[in-house]
Amino acid sequence: MPKPSSQIHRAWWKESSVYQIWPASFKDSNDDGIGDIPGIVSKLDYIKNLGVDIVWLCPSYKSPQVDMGYDISDYYSIAEEYGTVADVEKLIQGCHERGMKLLMDLVVNHTSDQHEWFKQSRRSKDNEYRNWYVWKPARYDEQGNRQPPNNWVSHFQGSAWQWDEHTQEYYLHLYATEQPDLNWEHPPVRQAVHEIVRFWLDKGADGFRMDVINFISKDQRFPDAPVQDPRTPWQWGDKYYANGPRLHEYLQGIGQILTEYDAFSVGEMPFVKDTNEVLRAVRFDRHEINMIFNFEHVDIDHGPYDKFEPGSWKLTDLKSFFETWQKFMYENDGWNALYWENHDQPRSIDRFTNAKEEYRTAAGKMLATVLALQSGTPFVYQGQELGMRNVPVDWDMSEYKDIDCLNHWHRLLAHKPDDTEAHKIARQEYQKKSRDNGRTPVQWSAAPNGGFTGPNVKPWMSVNPDFERVNAEAQVQDPQSTYHYWSSVLGLRKKYHDIFVYGDYELVDRANEEIFAYTRQYENHKALVLANWTEKTLEWDPAANGIQGVQDVVLNTYGSAASTQERFTGGGGQWSLRPYEAVVALVQA
Repeated sequence: MPKPSSQIHRAWWKESSVYQIWPASFKDSNDDGIGDIPGIVSKLDYIKNLGVDIVWLCPSYKSPQVDMGYDISDYYSIAEEYGTVADVEKLIQGCHERGMKLLMDLVVNHTSDQHEWFKQSRRSKDNEYRNWYVWKPARYDEQGNRQPPNNWVSHFQGSAWQWDEHTQEYYLHLYATEQPDLNWEHPPVRQAVHEIVRFWLDKGADGFRMDVINFISKDQRFPDAPVQDPRTPWQWGDKYYANGPRLHEYLQGIGQILTEYDAFSVGEMPFVKDTNEVLRAVRFDRHEINMIFNFEHVDIDHGPYDKFEPGSWKLTDLKSFFETWQKFMYENDGWNALYWENHDQPRSIDRFTNAKEEYRTAAGKMLATVLALQSGTPFVYQGQELGMRNVPVDWDMSEYKDIDCLNHWHRLLAHKPDDTEAHKIARQEYQKKSRDNGRTPVQWSAAPNGGFTGPNVKPWMSVNPDFERVNAEAQVQDPQSTYHYWSSVLGLRKKYHDIFVYGDYELVDRANEEIFAYTRQYENHKALVLANWTEKTLEWDPAANGIQGVQDVVLNTYGSAASTQERFTGGGGQWSLRPYEAVVALVQA
């Protein structure tokens, strides 16, 4: 049931939409093959014209780039390949001049091993920075062999502990060996993070996306994880570090600063399926973070033990996930971050549909409709507005850059050097799920290198060869393009913001494995979002699904809404939906 308007907390960030930028692959301004901040500044009008309100800049701090900037060696400096602090100040100014805000990345579960804090920490056990990281003595088995402190697996394969020969202890790294975890139990660590937050907010940044922020509080017993995969000694320990005992205390410390500045925050929170646990972080009156990135829908195709194993899913699984979080957040004064894609995910057209080339545009528009008109703040990842797709199936392994993917491949070769079938399956899974799928350079034009960099420059990562057909220049000029459709969806969300921002959510035709339909309602104003998830023409009965009295068709993925009015507003029973067609209609409440 829709809430009375008096019970709804309105906020600027609820009514906004976000455009995410992965700087290395966005736009190269100086022909060194790597995207940079001046390149972003040069495209701010393109972003503004899409209709978004917030630009999210992925990590651009000084970094050895072992994990593409998520290994930070100095939070107060910008990586030379991306620019300078002055360039970031120009970016902030450029966003503000266009009525947009800038969201920066806060990566504070771990640092680079090249950060001065860690260099000091590993010098000796009595160094003043020793407790800034998680150090533990070795365990020894019955044969006297040295073993890590527990059996936790790293997110990038292998043990989550690295032996330090110099000080004769292990340090914890939930990600790469070069990304040691900070010890948030130590008050100076929290103070240092607060100073970083204030520094960038004082520069004019409008908030932060917080990387794996629910990992910052660990169970201080550091117990062994239960064995889930008997094939390996290393097991997922998320039970002991995801949403740990002091997480909310730590988040409130950051949240107090964000509230001072009326800043916006979104937290990345893997491994969290408990709705009440999420609510403790995002409920409006908690003053911790505004919303979180949930992972259930982007883990939907993972295998039983590993994301690089084949997995299967049904449309009803996806609908069930969205319904759970849509209704729970609405009813409990929380908020959702809505996304299909980001820098860690493959392209949505290839992941969530089986669309052939002829239906590529229709599928991209359909996905935009289903996502952006749900309850929450929509996030558009660079290139998603163009319908960019995964890397080619014939890409050689030498083209891949993703440390997660490469670690998996090297371990597979080491353990199964002659298993060609396992190699083949892994290669297929990389093409479907590698993080590199979302990291190929943005396709700006049909010029060499897709206009990302100069024609005679080798880009840091190969441009998808379909850039001659799929590029921003062509789409900006084509009113029927995916780019302009995204603009229409975001514009519709603003025009009817009472319904699409503050309305309730009801799933329609729940058991249908080919159609995704839902309604949004605010007081006596109601809209239907209806989408054909297949490349077949489908018939759908509105009356049988409780839909009465279509008042107006306000959006359609095939041409203008006006041209489809008759199909959906005329009398009669069944509606006919074309392949990957989505329609948005105002209906009788």
